[in-house]
Amino acid sequence: MESKCRVKLLASTPNALAVIYAAFRQCYHAGFAADMWPKLVSGEISHERQAEFVSSFLNSGHQSPVEHVGFTFAVEGVSRALTHQLVRHRLASYSQQSQRYVSGAAFDYIMPPSIAAAPEAAERFAALMAEIGQSYQALQEILAERGLAEKDSREDVRFVLPQAAATRLVITMNCRSLLHFFELRLCSRAQWEIRRLAGLMLKICRHELPAVFGACGPICERLGHCPEGPRSCGRRPLAAQE
Repeated sequence: MESKCRVKLLASTPNALAVIYAAFRQCYHAGFAADMWPKLVSGEISHERQAEFVSSFLNSGHQSPVEHVGFTFAVEGVSRALTHQLVRHRLASYSQQSQRYVSGAAFDYIMPPSIAAAPEAAERFAALMAEIGQSYQALQEILAERGLAEKDSREDVRFVLPQAAATRLVITMNCRSLLHFFELRLCSRAQWEIRRLAGLMLKICRHELPAVFGACGPICERLGHCPEGPRSCGRRPLAAQE
């Protein structure tokens, strides 16, 4: 069955804006961050003032204090092709549904839009997914006849599952890693599926912490030019050549 991408925020650092504000202030303030903390959480130092302060320092390029805040997302309806890209973002934690322990006999799958838009291609793609599921079951039956338990056969039978197979996972990233992730994966040159995931995650982050993520987007928006050279989409001018 074809699967649809879904992202839900499970948890984030409590008092996230206050944590970031305190971390920034500690860098430039002679006092102790803990002494100002009651004023931050009580609102004596207003939310608006905290947001303005944080945004101004982020805009100056100082990002390390936002590492003190993290977000944890539950994600489903993405392909194994996507997660192979996702884990290249190494300053993060991932817990992914295991094909060793979860049966793939009736696996869901992700169909690329270019294939879905062509009826003949979509029909062939869906038929192939069904055939792989049938082959998965047939291989398990053969191994069962040779005395291998189903829970043990999954480890080897999973080798027939395609990159299109849908998966579920939990992702945790700190804000600095998220900013980097969004700048790279919202670029128009990013692969369509991970770009869609990044867009859904950013929508949540903007709602939860606009002082950090309100102006976040593809890297060209921050730089004012495209760093992709001849591969540029043309959205922004290329960097001046020296």
